[in-house]
Amino acid sequence: MSRIAWRVQVKISSMEVVSENSSSQARELYVNRRKAHYEKMAARPQKSGTLGAGYQRQLQRYYQLFVPRNQRVLEIGCGNGDLLNAVAPEYGVGLDFSPAILEQARQNYPHLTFLEQDAHALSFDEPFDVIILSDLVNDLWDVQQVLTALKSCCHPATRLVLNFHNNLWGPMLSFARRLGLLDPQQEQNWLTPEDLEGLLKLSGFELVQRRPLILFPLNVPVLTRLFNRVLAHLPLVRAFDLTHFFIARPVPEPLSQPPSVTVVIPARNEAGNIKNLLERVPAMGASTEIIFVEGGSSDDTYAVIEKLLPDFPEQNGRLIRQTGQGKGDAVRAAFECATGDVLMILDADGTVAPEELPRFYDALVSGKGEFINGVRLVYPLGDRSMRFFNMVGNKFFGLLFSWLLGQPLRDTLCGTKVLWKKDYEQIAANRAYFGKLDPFGDFDLLFGAAKLNLKIQELPIRYGARTYGDTNISRWRHGVVLLRMAAKATAKLKLI
Repeated sequence: MSRIAWRVQVKISSMEVVSENSSSQARELYVNRRKAHYEKMAARPQKSGTLGAGYQRQLQRYYQLFVPRNQRVLEIGCGNGDLLNAVAPEYGVGLDFSPAILEQARQNYPHLTFLEQDAHALSFDEPFDVIILSDLVNDLWDVQQVLTALKSCCHPATRLVLNFHNNLWGPMLSFARRLGLLDPQQEQNWLTPEDLEGLLKLSGFELVQRRPLILFPLNVPVLTRLFNRVLAHLPLVRAFDLTHFFIARPVPEPLSQPPSVTVVIPARNEAGNIKNLLERVPAMGASTEIIFVEGGSSDDTYAVIEKLLPDFPEQNGRLIRQTGQGKGDAVRAAFECATGDVLMILDADGTVAPEELPRFYDALVSGKGEFINGVRLVYPLGDRSMRFFNMVGNKFFGLLFSWLLGQPLRDTLCGTKVLWKKDYEQIAANRAYFGKLDPFGDFDLLFGAAKLNLKIQELPIRYGARTYGDTNISRWRHGVVLLRMAAKATAKLKLI
């Protein structure tokens, strides 16, 4: 290397070191300035009637909705611990860089663990079920760095739950601070939802749900309920909500070995379809079993299944008799005794081809979704496969559920649904939250999946007409039941 080239190389290296040191010093100055600010704020008495206090109480209510109780929860930027305590963790850890605030948290909530750490220098590699970042991304020097570091605290099913302010509220919040309704604040990052979704992708996370919430952050009788429980959820109003809630999951990694599969087939008055199903259900994963559930048939469905199963030993088939009523009860009975890692529901009427099931399996196992829901309304329907008012009802419930669950859904009543058994067990454990009004089980599973923040992925299928028997669905009587269930879910998911 020539002397001139060597000098140029040395100069470039020196500039890189200076630049790196400069960036590091700038971040340290940024963090220290904020730390001093929050230490000062910790010494001030809290005002329960301020705008900030009302906003925090409303945040706690929504985090209680999004974070199941008795989880392992980590909160970054935990402050005085109020929010971490509100979600009732089985094991809760709060991290903050302010010693004075952490001391308050330890005094208020001795059953929780509070540690002094800066989010930019995270040194924590213990896995948690839920990680909370409440109004923190607005305050960070490097959002991507912090999000990337959180991967060391995740297992495959971890959920990252965070919220941040809507940019439209910037001027109003500044005005409220001048009036003394809000505590003073350091300069903030004003991220758009698209900005944060992009940063999540760069950091190895995938967005599951996105919800704008809280239109009226004050606690005023009647008005608070009207604005936040009703108006804030209307499509034309949501753009003006104060805070964006994001729920994300780590990008799934390939499985080391294929899982086993259980295909559940509820069969009531389906004697003429059984042989066709046994001939066509494909083998999937490490092993596949079929569980037929019969209950209340007026034909000889049970006897036909019992007779045919020995002729298809390769299908590893079983038959159980349902003790309750309705398809939902039948599915729950089969799921309880299923041995597969993956649970599938296939209607016995043959309207969805059994050959479609491997596509559902692939979507689940590849991590495209954690709850795979069939969609009948994409491809042209088979002749006489769906009556007009059934079509209208399906489209109505699809729109309603998309609004309710914060994830797009076109077909809530397709009978073909696939999920992991471990996730179903959590849905069953939390079933009391919504109750058991649903006779078919579709709403029960979808509501439960959404409450657990599972990634719901729709999969279009072709839907044909049944070749034997009549439908077991009473569109008007059962439609009223489904409306009641949807109304209850609206109260549980929106009007809180």
